[in-house]
Amino acid sequence: MDVRRDEPLIRVEAVTKEYVMGGEVLRALNGVSLTVGYGEFVAIIGPSGSGKSTLMNILGCLDTPTSGKYWLEGVEVNRLRDSRLAEIRNRKIGFIFQNFNLLPKLTALENVELPLIYRGMRSAERRERAVEALRKVGLGDRMRHRPPELSGGQQQRVAIARALAGDPPILLGDEPTGALDTKTGREVLRLLQDLNREGRTIILITHDMDVARQAKRIVRIVDGVLHEGDGAA
Repeated sequence: MDVRRDEPLIRVEAVTKEYVMGGEVLRALNGVSLTVGYGEFVAIIGPSGSGKSTLMNILGCLDTPTSGKYWLEGVEVNRLRDSRLAEIRNRKIGFIFQNFNLLPKLTALENVELPLIYRGMRSAERRERAVEALRKVGLGDRMRHRPPELSGGQQQRVAIARALAGDPPILLGDEPTGALDTKTGREVLRLLQDLNREGRTIILITHDMDVARQAKRIVRIVDGVLHEGDGAA
């Protein structure tokens, strides 16, 4: 990974996000400012409707703020065109979703290769990266299995491998243990901690304080306003 330590990996400044619903303006984010350095493991915790998913969408370049600024690796991304934002999503951010978002008819290997196809990577390199990512998450013997043939924890590991394959500087997890039982959820969190120790920057969106405490830093969001919380236990 090309790591530059002279500035934060992520800097969000006075970001507001508003939606118009039923003729009324709903403010989902209210003047949010946040910095995340290279190699951090940050949990953003908040109840349903607190604005955490909206913030995740902005951090993941899936949405743009109504006002305020967002810099990723020194680039002000909220000024970029959609095509450039799509490129940033593909190269800079690995997404891990609560419901895995795997294609059921593709094998684990093919699911991991998919974002690399969109990047235009050659077949041999694509296959090599996907194999390496699956081995890294402990699924070297499950590469030819399809999602319905895998447990929930194994499916989430495939999703993590898919996020890792493109070697992005950021892993962004949206309730990544939400669909898992407690034991399997702990295993997935341990895997994320291992990846963080190797230098990955991880941002975890959650409503569960037990999950948030596995991070090194906790940020709380309530009614669209961010508050620095206690560090991890």
